[in-house]
Amino acid sequence: MRPQLLKVSKEPLYSFSVRQDLVPYINNRWHYHAEIELIHFKKGEGTQFIGDSIRQFKTGDVVLVGSNLPHYWRFDDAYFEESAPVTADVRVAHFCEDFWGSQFLQLPENVHIRSLLDRAKRGLQITGKTKQKVAEILESLLHTTDNHRIILLMEALNIIASCKQPEMLSSIGFKYDLVEDEKDRINAIYEYSLKNFKRPIQLEEIAGIANISPSSFCRYFKSRTRKTYSQFLIEIRVGHACKLLIENHLSIKQLCYESGFNNFSSFHKYFKLITSKSPLTYQKEFMGQLTA
Repeated sequence: MRPQLLKVSKEPLYSFSVRQDLVPYINNRWHYHAEIELIHFKKGEGTQFIGDSIRQFKTGDVVLVGSNLPHYWRFDDAYFEESAPVTADVRVAHFCEDFWGSQFLQLPENVHIRSLLDRAKRGLQITGKTKQKVAEILESLLHTTDNHRIILLMEALNIIASCKQPEMLSSIGFKYDLVEDEKDRINAIYEYSLKNFKRPIQLEEIAGIANISPSSFCRYFKSRTRKTYSQFLIEIRVGHACKLLIENHLSIKQLCYESGFNNFSSFHKYFKLITSKSPLTYQKEFMGQLTA
């Protein structure tokens, strides 16, 4: 992919930035930056793209994104409506790997943090009790000054490094080209796909959005995503189905069609292929987590 380079600004009095975002469009494009990103979605739902990983994000999620790893959080359409019934509330910290000095991470006591930041180059989904602890630290960072900021950030990284089950997001083989051009094209493809995935999207149609021929589009998309456009759409549809299963408002047969699948057998096949679970098992396991 050809993501957009984002220049992350920080206040002159601080060595790294922490901010609160109350609008849904701050991270609403495919981008990367040199800074490591630690983000907590206090409120918000949508589709998360990190490297070649596609999944839904939801309220409460915490993610650690490594340096120069392309990512993109696309909030659901409801967040962009006039007088929207839902609001975004995100806390995010950006810091350079060497902001505390070039030798700091080489200290033997920091081997676990060095290892964590190396794993974060694939993106890490923080789970369980760890994400709540990290979310509380990010909240505190918003209101902290002086060197206590650095102590809190180290505490957050220590907690994540001690977590036994952070989930790696992007595949180990994912490679990306940091050339600046074509960012508008890939963003147009993403936006169009997210707005129209519930219906069939013809190859000629999406190639027109990218302003290239259908045969060129197939080569272009796979060279930048390591997957076909059909695979990309299926992952978006399965991600949407996961969201609907969690909300538990529709029968499995209803959400099959609401997610853009033409028949139940293909829905069941691709859902299990991507999640390694049947839709019913996925739903039961999620409900079990809520009552555990």
